[in-house]
Amino acid sequence: MLSGTPRAFIGSTTFQVTGMTCAHCQRAVTEEISRIDGVESVTVDLPSGTVTVTAARPVDRADIAQAIDEAGYTLVP
Repeated sequence: MLSGTPRAFIGSTTFQVTGMTCAHCQRAVTEEISRIDGVESVTVDLPSGTVTVTAARPVDRADIAQAIDEAGYTLVP
């Protein structure tokens, strides 16, 4: 998993994700991550392959990785 990202985070954290290429990818990732308790917002930047997640209370990055996997994409370790 991301070595530079804390195990749990509050506030905004950016993740690198592979495989996202279109609006469908953006929607799928946003929907899956948005289901995680504590997540306030999700911003997907397709050109850079990043996903920025803002959380109101502690969110475990393993939950983010699982949501990205459920959407069909891969979190870059």
